[in-house]
Amino acid sequence: MEHLVLLLCVVASLATTTLTQECSSFEDSKRFDCMPDNPNQQGCESRGCCWQTPTKNSTNGNIGVPYCFYPHDYPYYEMDEPTMTDYGWRADLHRNDSFYYPGTIKQLRLDVYEETENRLHFKIYDPANSRYEVPITTPKMGAKPAQTAYSVKLNQKPFGIEVTRTSDGSLLFNSTLNHFLFADQFIQISSWLQSKYVYGLGEHRTSFLLPSDWEHFAFWARDQSVTENINEYGDHPFLLNMNPDTGNAHGIFLLNSNAMDVVLQPAPAITYRTIGGILDFYILLGPEPGSVIQQYTEVIGRPYMPPYWGLGFHLCRWGYGSTAGTRKVVERMRAAGIPQDTQWNDIDYMNNTLDFTLGATFKDLADLVNDLHANGQHYMMITDPGISNLHPGSYPPYDTGLQNGVFVTSDDGKPLIGKVWPGTTAFPDFFNPKTKQWWTNTVKTFHKTVPFDGMWIDMNEPSNFVSGSITGCPSNSTYNQPPFLPGIAGNSLQDKTICPSAKHKIGLHYNLHSLYGYSEMIASHDALISVRQKRPMVISRSTFPGAGQYGGHWLGDNYSSWPNMNYSIAGILSFNLFGIPLVGADICGFHDSTTEEMCQRWMQLGAFYPFSRNHNDIYCPSYPTSCKDQDPAAFSKAMQDSTRSVLLTRYRLLPYLYTLFHKAHANGTTVARPLFFEFPFETALYSVQTQFMWGNALMISPVLTEGATQVDAVIPKGLWYDYYTGASISMASTQTMTLKAPLDTINLHVSAGNMLVMQEPNTTTTASRKNKFGLIVPLASDGTASGELYWDDGDTVGTYENGKYIFITFTAQNKMISSQITQDGYPDSGTMKLGSVIVYGVNSAPTSVTVNGKSVAFNYDSTNKVLNVSSLDVKLNAPFKVTWM
Repeated sequence: MEHLVLLLCVVASLATTTLTQECSSFEDSKRFDCMPDNPNQQGCESRGCCWQTPTKNSTNGNIGVPYCFYPHDYPYYEMDEPTMTDYGWRADLHRNDSFYYPGTIKQLRLDVYEETENRLHFKIYDPANSRYEVPITTPKMGAKPAQTAYSVKLNQKPFGIEVTRTSDGSLLFNSTLNHFLFADQFIQISSWLQSKYVYGLGEHRTSFLLPSDWEHFAFWARDQSVTENINEYGDHPFLLNMNPDTGNAHGIFLLNSNAMDVVLQPAPAITYRTIGGILDFYILLGPEPGSVIQQYTEVIGRPYMPPYWGLGFHLCRWGYGSTAGTRKVVERMRAAGIPQDTQWNDIDYMNNTLDFTLGATFKDLADLVNDLHANGQHYMMITDPGISNLHPGSYPPYDTGLQNGVFVTSDDGKPLIGKVWPGTTAFPDFFNPKTKQWWTNTVKTFHKTVPFDGMWIDMNEPSNFVSGSITGCPSNSTYNQPPFLPGIAGNSLQDKTICPSAKHKIGLHYNLHSLYGYSEMIASHDALISVRQKRPMVISRSTFPGAGQYGGHWLGDNYSSWPNMNYSIAGILSFNLFGIPLVGADICGFHDSTTEEMCQRWMQLGAFYPFSRNHNDIYCPSYPTSCKDQDPAAFSKAMQDSTRSVLLTRYRLLPYLYTLFHKAHANGTTVARPLFFEFPFETALYSVQTQFMWGNALMISPVLTEGATQVDAVIPKGLWYDYYTGASISMASTQTMTLKAPLDTINLHVSAGNMLVMQEPNTTTTASRKNKFGLIVPLASDGTASGELYWDDGDTVGTYENGKYIFITFTAQNKMISSQITQDGYPDSGTMKLGSVIVYGVNSAPTSVTVNGKSVAFNYDSTNKVLNVSSLDVKLNAPFKVTWM
C-alpha cells in the first residue's frame, strides 16, 4: 500500500514547466557547459546555446566557468506517464528533434528499481536497439522492500529524476535540467548535489576531498605516471557526498565503462558525459559514510580476503640485475632484523622482458624462492599482459595462445600487434574463457620452474608503446575517432593503448578498455588458486569497480618527493571507498632517488598502508648511474632501527588489521578510512587528508614535511590514548594539536572504547603467528571497551565461507575484561594463547588482578594510568575473565 501511495505521489509530481528563451539571470555556478569541446561563440550559438562572459571567471586549471551554456528553454526529453512494475516504475522518454552530435536516440526508456530499503537503481537506455552494458555481476532484484529510505519524483517536462531522503527531505540526486542528451556516442546528464563535500571519482592524483570549482575528471584507463588532473590507471565512477548539516552520507555510482568526463561545479552540481553504453545509476542511502561503502560493495562485490602473509612487508626494485643481487638484499634485511615477508622482482628477471621466462642472471631464481619459503617468506614477480610475437615456434606462451585464438584482434580478425617491453606483442583477450584457461596453463607451467606465491600484474590498462597498433588504427571508424572526445590525456582514445575498434570475444575494446585490467585480475586470481590451491595474492595496476574481489592495487609509478608521500594518503583512502582496501603506494617513491630522511618518514607512513611495499626504479637521471638502493637495510643504523621498530609495530597489530580485512570481506567495510567516517558530524574533519584511521580504533598522524620534528594533528572530540604510553588526551571539541615527532617516531593514538588485538611480533608473519596474543584495552570514560578477533590459518581459500575460523569478542566493563567465542571452526584454535593485557585509563591503582579467578602479577603506571598484566598463558578458545580491584 505504501508503494501505491509513493506512485500516486510520483504521478502527482509530474508537472509541465513553461520555459522562456532566457540567457540572463544565470549565476556563474549554475551554468552548465554546452560546448566543452573547443568553445567558441559561433559554434556555441549554432547549438542554440548562450554565449556570455562570466561575471566571475574563477577558473581552475583549464576548466572554468563556461562562456557557452544551455538556456532555460533548450529542447528536452519529455516523459510519458510512468507505470508501476514489479520492481518499481517504467516510463518512456521522447524528443522530436536531434541535437548537435550525430545519432540522437529520440525514444528512450527509464526503469526505476527499488532494490533495497537503502539502494535505488535506475537505467536509461534505448528500448529498440541493444546497447553495450558493463559485464560485471550485480545483485539481482528480489522482492520490493516494504519501505524505503528514499522518495522518488519524476518530472515530465523536462524529464528528470529526483531522489530525496525520506527522513529529512535532503537532496540526493536531481537531474531535472533541460540538457539531458542521449546520442549513440554522446550521453550527458547533470544533477544537483547536496553539498560540495564530494569524494571518490578515481583514479586521479588529487586531494581526497575533491575540488568542486569546475574541476574536470576524465575516465579512460591509462599508463600514466602519477600526475595531477590526468586520467590514470583505473576507472571508478563512484562518489560519496556528505551533508554537513546532518552528518549523513550517500553514494552515486554510474556503472559505465566508456570514456567519460565528469565535471564538478560549485552550484554544487555534477555533469557526466560518456561516449557509449547506457546510463546505469545506483543511489546508495547510507546514512553513515561507512554504510554507503557497505552498500556499494554489495553492488560491485565484497573485497577478497588476502593471505595473512600479504599483510606483511614487501620489498622490490627494478634493477636487482640477478638472483645474486636480489639475494643480497634479502640477506641484509635478515641481518638487520627488519621484518620482511615477501621479496619481489621487476621485469629484469625475464629473458629479454618476455613473460614466463628467466634471464641468464636469474636461472637460479628458484633456489632463492626455495630459501625464502624455508625461512617462512614468500615471493612475487611481475607479469605484463603483452605477449611477444617475435619468437614463433620457440616461445610457448605466444604459440599456444595463437593456436587457441586467445588474443585481441584487429578488424581483419588477426591478432592486433602493438609494442611493449619485449618489442612487438599481442594482447590476451581475458574476456574469452579460452584465454583464462590458457593463462592458467601458462602460469602453471612457469610455476614448475619458479614456485612463486603471487602475481604482480602491470601494464594492463593495457599499455602500448605505439598508438593503437604497429599499423595504426582504421581512420574511418567512429570508435577510433568519436564525435566527442572526453578530456583524456593524449587527446586520443588510442594514445598509449590499443585501437578502440579492436575486438574481444564479447565486444569492442571501445567499450571494454577500462575493464581490461579487471579481466586480467580475475584470470590471475583464478590461475593462482588452481595452481597453488591456496589464497591468491594479486596486485594490479589497472582496476575497475569490483576488482577488489580478486586482488589489490598499488598507486602506480610515483616519485620520491614529499608531496608524493602526502598524496598517497588520499590515494589509499579513495581506494578504500572503491572497495579495494588492499592498497598502498611505492614506499620511498619509485622514480628518482630518495633521501634518508624522506625514506625514513615514508617507511613510518608506509608501515600503515594496508598493502605495504617499498619499490624503486632502475634509472634516475639525478643519480650518476641508477637509482640508489632504498631498501631499509641500505641506510644508516638509526634509519634501520627506526624502520625495524615501526614494522614490528605493524606486525604486532596484524591481528587487528587482519580482522579489519575480514570485516571488509564479510560486510564491505573500509580498512583504512578518513577520520570523518568515525566522526561524521565533525565538519572540521571533512578535508583532513594528512591523517587516517585503521578501523575505528587507531589514528595515524605521520610527518609529511622535510625537516619537521613535530606534527600538527587534528584530534577529534572525545577521549584518546597515546598508543605507546597510554597517556590520555581528552578533547572537549575537535582541535589541532602540535605533537612531538622526533625522526624515529610516528604518532599513533587509540580511540577510547575500541580495543586493539595484538600478537608478539617477529620478522615474518610465519614466525609471528606462533606467538602469543595481547590486548590493548583503552577504556572509555564510563570504563567500557570492546573489540574483536577473526582468526584462521591465513592461507586457505574460503575459510570464512566454510566456517573454518574462530571469532572472539572482547568486552570490558565494571573493571572486568571478558571474552566470548561466537564461532570456533579453526582447527588450531587450541594453540592460541593470550600473553598480555594492557589497560589504558585505569584511574586508580589496583590492589589485585585475577585471571579466571586466580591472582596474577601486574604493573601499574600511576603517571599514565596504565595497568599492564603480562606473562599470561590463557587459552583463547575458551571464555576468560580478567578483573582488577
